[in-house]
Amino acid sequence: PLRDSGGIGHQYRDRPGADGGIRGGPVSVQLSLAGTRRRPAELTPPRLASGRGTGMLAGSQEGDPQMHPAEQSPLGKTSEYSGIYTPSLLYPIPRQPIWEGLGLDPEHLPFHGADVWNSYEVSWLTPSGKPEVAVVEFVFPLTPTSRIVESKSFKLYLNSFNQTVFSDRAEVLRTLESDLSVTAQAPVLVRVQDTHRIQQLGIARLPGECLDDMDVRISSYEYDPGLLRLLPGARQVRETLNSNLLKSNCPVTGQPDWASVMISYSGPAIDRASLLRYLVSFRQHRDFHEQCVERIFLDLQRLLGEGCELSVHARYLRRGGLDINPWRSTQPGMPDNLRLARQ
Repeated sequence: PLRDSGGIGHQYRDRPGADGGIRGGPVSVQLSLAGTRRRPAELTPPRLASGRGTGMLAGSQEGDPQMHPAEQSPLGKTSEYSGIYTPSLLYPIPRQPIWEGLGLDPEHLPFHGADVWNSYEVSWLTPSGKPEVAVVEFVFPLTPTSRIVESKSFKLYLNSFNQTVFSDRAEVLRTLESDLSVTAQAPVLVRVQDTHRIQQLGIARLPGECLDDMDVRISSYEYDPGLLRLLPGARQVRETLNSNLLKSNCPVTGQPDWASVMISYSGPAIDRASLLRYLVSFRQHRDFHEQCVERIFLDLQRLLGEGCELSVHARYLRRGGLDINPWRSTQPGMPDNLRLARQ
């Protein structure tokens, strides 16, 4: 069961319907603002459009195949920043129609996975009025009805903590877990860490062999899974490869998203030059971080064949104080949250 925050009194929780839409009522929130107590504010979470598998949000033009699910989000729009705690800023995007667009059955996904987010810009006020800062790790699990939290709305939501009083770090953690779990329709794990702990953890390196120093001629910068090849007469191998050359673009704003990616697999040996060309082919591709990783996983799984072991883990650079790190694998578990030098 999800934990209620001391600062958030849910009258009843929002419940996802069969189409992923919200079927609960308004959320009653008791706000503690800069030492004063305001009356409960009725907040209605963003409503998802009806219509199973359309990938559209409420307010979009029905039947428009060009309408991206994030078009109605704050992404790419001018926004005012609130320093007062406002959970209604969070904007959910259902995963189900995106998976269906990839030809996947959300009830029988070919991968396990999680999306690990790190925020380096989290601050709030203590009861004495003194600010505190923290680095916060968020783990979003994958379930058939789970939803992505649109990143700009996440940033705006976290900024709304800035001038809000919380009794202690435990209340901050409970508030984050509760709000995000309701929005994502899945139990989100949260870890609030101080800066001393982050300094102790230091900077990590991706395991495996790096592909980036290969002398490879590249001419394709549009997503092309046909570039992938196995080595002739490929023997069975178990290896981990990585690259810092992954770049994709936001599907709404077109802004570049930079990443390092690690691929661990067991199966017939992949032609490394073809793998590097393939990764570079995302350079003009527009998609969310999560879907880029899922495309890479699916393309490599098709290449390697049934029975392969495969994990794909991308570490994207931060934007707005947030980095997003999707992980997809044939094996259950959790990825290491490795902070790289570029992060």
